Amino acid sequence: MKKICRTLTEKWYWLLFAAVILGEAAVFLFFGEGSYIATHDNLDLFMGHFQAMKYADAFFAHDVTVPVLGGISRDYLSSEFSLYNILFWLFPPFAAYMCGYFLKILIAAGSVMLLAKDIYRDAYRKYEPAAVIIGLIYGLLPLFPAYGIAFASIPLAILLLRRIYRGQSRWDYLFLFLYPLLSYFSYFGFFILAYLVLAVIILAVRDYRKLKKGAGSASLKQAVSWRLVTALFLLAAGYILFEYRLFGEMLFSDVVTMRSTMADDNFTAGQIAATIWDVFYQAIFHAQPSHTKFVLPLCLLFLGFRVIGFLREKKPGRILTDSFCLVIYFIIGNCLIYGFYYWGGFRGLFETLVPPLKGFQFNRTVFFNPFLWYAALFFIIKYLYDKRKKWLGNLIAFIALAVVVLTPAVYNDFYDTCYYNAYRLIKQVPVETLNYREFYSEKLFEQIKTDIGYNGEYSAAYGMHPAVLSYNGIATLDGYLGFYPQEYKDSFGAMITPATERVEEWDIYFWDWGARAYLFSGSGENTWNAVRTMNVADDRLYIDGDMFRSLGGKYLFSRIKISNEKELGFTLKGTYTQEESPYTIYVYETGVTAG
Repeated sequence: MKKICRTLTEKWYWLLFAAVILGEAAVFLFFGEGSYIATHDNLDLFMGHFQAMKYADAFFAHDVTVPVLGGISRDYLSSEFSLYNILFWLFPPFAAYMCGYFLKILIAAGSVMLLAKDIYRDAYRKYEPAAVIIGLIYGLLPLFPAYGIAFASIPLAILLLRRIYRGQSRWDYLFLFLYPLLSYFSYFGFFILAYLVLAVIILAVRDYRKLKKGAGSASLKQAVSWRLVTALFLLAAGYILFEYRLFGEMLFSDVVTMRSTMADDNFTAGQIAATIWDVFYQAIFHAQPSHTKFVLPLCLLFLGFRVIGFLREKKPGRILTDSFCLVIYFIIGNCLIYGFYYWGGFRGLFETLVPPLKGFQFNRTVFFNPFLWYAALFFIIKYLYDKRKKWLGNLIAFIALAVVVLTPAVYNDFYDTCYYNAYRLIKQVPVETLNYREFYSEKLFEQIKTDIGYNGEYSAAYGMHPAVLSYNGIATLDGYLGFYPQEYKDSFGAMITPATERVEEWDIYFWDWGARAYLFSGSGENTWNAVRTMNVADDRLYIDGDMFRSLGGKYLFSRIKISNEKELGFTLKGTYTQEESPYTIYVYETGVTAG
């Protein structure tokens, strides 16, 4: 018994790891589809696409049309060769989402532990508690869900490249080639390849100096790590193979896409400086490290402590080589790139040098900062371990974990599920935010489809996200996608001109961006927020009814009872609601069968 107790005491961090994972799993299992899952760039985007592809049997298909945005090529949507995407092909959507959520945590934790073990080798056992907890924290960060596994696997990419550099195993080349199954080129792959090129150059210069110093003469060819060069080409080949649809459309298609007309902001020097500070201090919601309250101030204090310490020791050179300092400089560098992206001249230079990447957001370097912030935290805890203040290091790790779990954030589904369900149970009133089941209201839409005899006709949503229709097997003229033909954007824009002409905000929002091809209100109100109560000041619908019909539209599914349906050539087909759904859906019909 004493042996068991001693083991449990020594391995407390594994107990904490298991308790957190099992605790979150218990919450999501208990509430099921009553869980509160983030809508923005999540339920309103990828979930609808995955279901639309499933209904069209298009996941692995070629030369097929997916019924969103009036019918687009399958090639415009996410690759089938992605672990996260495959989950949605294999399982029902909510189960797939939850699998992706927990896989993210496990991959992040496992990758961090393996990387730490590779770095510290025999000394790893000393730092294992820190590696386990930091890995857990990194896995729990409220990051962009569709690319959560891509975030989580960053340490794994570093591990594989380290092993390849040392020439440890030929299998590492195969694993690196397969790595894009976990990643995503546009958000991570491009930058990993760019950082790898930079690493090859830096290591070549370093090794050239060493060789020259030792042998008296050396060639640059001798200094170059050809293993890393091989890794570079293998990794690039992996991204091209597994994301062949993206590369095919980007490099070989002659179709002009709406990305060619996207307008980027051009900031003043003051705005750029403020943006750099903001992304350093608060980050962006897609890559939220939840670091502002605790990790950021702790890291800044420790940075000051390290710099002063090196100066006192008369070792100023260490300021430029210390691991912790280098991580902080890396973070700052990523923030600088993010800010300077909004300088038109800098962005124009990039697009001139790499024309196929016109419109590409190369400021996504900040997507690496969540990992870097917690790498920095690991170095702080390691320092305390080395100074025999392990208790303080463990306390810091525990506080950081608590802050991440308990800090509200756009993608903190666990916090939202606990908070909103607790509020609903204690107050005995429904909350305005919709849970997963309410957002999609599958039973309600099944009733509607049966009642109207729906048979794949193109439709549009008003008062809700078009993804609600896509998820429920309804073809849509509208939708949300950052990459589709410009020709369709022009046609859709003509249909919603009555609204965009009335409201300048919508005009700029659509024509300068256009990823959300939605029906906009004529009063400037947001009519797609996922809320229980939908009220508008103007119940008229501002669209061109003839354009709606010319695009092939037949049905309009609206949460708002519109007052000008006859002017637009619509007829109210029916009004639908159910007790467990927050929606009242008005279904309008147009076309040859309209009255």
